[in-house]
Amino acid sequence: MVVKSDDGRELRSFTFKDEDESQEVRAVERKILLETLAIKLPSAAVQFSSGLARMERRENGKMLLELVDGTRLLAKIVIGCDGIRSPVAKWMGFSEPRYVGHCAFRGLGFYANGQPFEPRVNYVYGRGLRAGYVPVSPTKVYWFICFNSPSPGPKTIDPSVLKKQAKELVKNWPSELLNLIDLTPDETISKTPLVDRWLWPAISPPPSTGTTVLVGDAWHPMTPNLGQGACCALEDAVVLARKLANAINSGPTSVEDAMQSYGIERWPRVFPLTVRANLVGSLLQWENPVVCSFRNNVVIPKLVRLGPILEHTNFECEPSLKRQTSEVPKQQ
Repeated sequence: MVVKSDDGRELRSFTFKDEDESQEVRAVERKILLETLAIKLPSAAVQFSSGLARMERRENGKMLLELVDGTRLLAKIVIGCDGIRSPVAKWMGFSEPRYVGHCAFRGLGFYANGQPFEPRVNYVYGRGLRAGYVPVSPTKVYWFICFNSPSPGPKTIDPSVLKKQAKELVKNWPSELLNLIDLTPDETISKTPLVDRWLWPAISPPPSTGTTVLVGDAWHPMTPNLGQGACCALEDAVVLARKLANAINSGPTSVEDAMQSYGIERWPRVFPLTVRANLVGSLLQWENPVVCSFRNNVVIPKLVRLGPILEHTNFECEPSLKRQTSEVPKQQ
């Protein structure tokens, strides 16, 4: 990891293994991750681009799901992992996620003849503005720009406008960031307001009701300041799958108990991470020039230790399927 100021000066560089032997970083393009997971399922198991229009619980306990295209499904179990604007979460009584005061441009720079960057995470800090970029493949480099804004502003999807706005923010920054924006295919660039939802104990609804349960951003949207949003969604899936696997053949009551147990286990993990991500974002988005100077000349070069900062990434995960052996037990 390399951290620079907006004038290109290197403030600090880290090697993850030198800071903490347990740490490892892998940058994976979301499209590749989703395809890798989906290919393990039967071909008809996933219906893409199928927005949920309405949900209704039937007398027999099953859920009627009506999709935007008019398709109607009757489900024994509903797992709502449909993102920060989740209709399932809304149906369950969750509030809309809260805007945290900054927005982000994101994109994937594409180098047809191979990207030139070393395998490292690059951060650049300015005043109320920060950016980062990291290679995700031999030809693609992910980048982001996060900036303060009192309101999310109008929604813009025109790629040429988004590129112009992003470049204007960092026009005097290191040139590699500007080149990345220029080399970003239109379909990969976006601008989004950053939001989260704090799951206050005894106030927020539980993540499950009956045999309907929430996973990932649908339940606990968090800002990307710790890089844990998608990671927590994967953790949710592992925990929920294990609990459902033990209950799936034991009737509706056991399934409901499994979902409640999932929520009880996951809440102590996701709520503190959501709060911490929010606070870290607030600190990184400082605008005061004196505070930013102290950050760049004292905090980052002399005080920051990577190991303690990344403790939140540790998650003990046993294999989902136990390996079967072909050994024949010996007869006594």
